[in-house]
Amino acid sequence: MKIGLCSVTFRDKSPEQIVDLAMEVSLDGIEWGGDVHVPPRDYEHAEKVGEITRSRGLEVSSYGSYYRLADHTGNEYDFTTILETAKKLQAPAIRVWAGMKGSNEANGHDRKKVVEDARRVADLASDKGITVHLEYHDHTLTDTKESARRLMEEINHPNLFLYWQPANNVSVAERLASIDLVKEWITNVHIFHWHSFEDRLELISGEGEWQQYLKAIQQDGHDRYVLMEFVKDDDERQFLKDAQTLHMLRDTIYKTT
Repeated sequence: MKIGLCSVTFRDKSPEQIVDLAMEVSLDGIEWGGDVHVPPRDYEHAEKVGEITRSRGLEVSSYGSYYRLADHTGNEYDFTTILETAKKLQAPAIRVWAGMKGSNEANGHDRKKVVEDARRVADLASDKGITVHLEYHDHTLTDTKESARRLMEEINHPNLFLYWQPANNVSVAERLASIDLVKEWITNVHIFHWHSFEDRLELISGEGEWQQYLKAIQQDGHDRYVLMEFVKDDDERQFLKDAQTLHMLRDTIYKTT
């Protein structure tokens, strides 16, 4: 289990500053976001950011794209551009979103389009040696454990996986149940602790919950990244504290799995 940082946590900082922060707290890697730090199509910049990352002994864990499956009106760039950017960055994985509609809103046609596009992009990425990962996220077809499992079964592609993060406004038991239902596809994890995006908490106050989540996920023994995504008040000092908590969590998981 490796630990890292999503660059979107600090959209106001430069890639060099992001790398410095990750180094300060001994993280293993960075997921570079496609919205600010590594925009699609700026291939020269993507190469530079990848080189900066690796020169400091860090890994590029993944490319956090904002590509939405099936709904191309919501995509500023086509997937081939995103894929080429990830290749220049030397990212082994690309994160995408499962459409533009939640499971209660989407009909059968909507789901079919998401499945078809997921298979298409998974094929394209496979040819480049890059994996594709859906984000477990509200307002997409991975917004519930049942819909996420159904979608992964429908896609049924060996190069398509699933990130996990705790759903908002549900119990710890429900979150653990979601892990159990989709665990065969879970790769990387986004870690944060909050009531909502607007009401974030210190990670240490969720340490007990996260011990349960990570222990359940890490039972498979697979290599994966646990990536810090957003901190209370977007505060750099809070990030430094949360990173210490993440180190403690990893140490605890190693002792118990």
